[in-house]
Amino acid sequence: MRALTLVTCLLAIALPAQAEKGHVHGEGSLEVVIDKESLSLRLELPLDVAVGFERAARNDKEKAALAAAQQALADPALFAPTPAAGCKAEPARIEMPKFDGNKPVEHADIDATYQFRCATPAALKSVETTIFKSFKRLYRLEARRAGPTGQGAGRLTPKTPALTW
Repeated sequence: MRALTLVTCLLAIALPAQAEKGHVHGEGSLEVVIDKESLSLRLELPLDVAVGFERAARNDKEKAALAAAQQALADPALFAPTPAAGCKAEPARIEMPKFDGNKPVEHADIDATYQFRCATPAALKSVETTIFKSFKRLYRLEARRAGPTGQGAGRLTPKTPALTW
């Protein structure tokens, strides 16, 4: 719990611009926090990026698309920390949007959290992702990082899928 509080505080201090940005189709955000042997990643994606719509599923095909997106995002192998750091993934937490059939939805986001325990955290120099292969409608991730070596930001794309520091 203490680590989660620290991560939240670090993100609040290091990443204020992210909260101001807004929901953009085709673009997601990735927050990276390094704290001792812990590497935490928080991914936010517009639902449209994952399934092509931002509302409750209307048929079996759309329900299957939602399930497939959740399954793809649940795989922590979407993210690969620097191999020399010896990081082991914990189960991912995926929060899919909940829809109230009576309320219109302007925007819906998927939130995913990935946690890694690293044997050699000083060796962490990057996080690479394969998410662009799974979600073709995603064209960039705006990434922010906070850790013992400072803060930074970067833009991940299908051609440059790694955040390095």
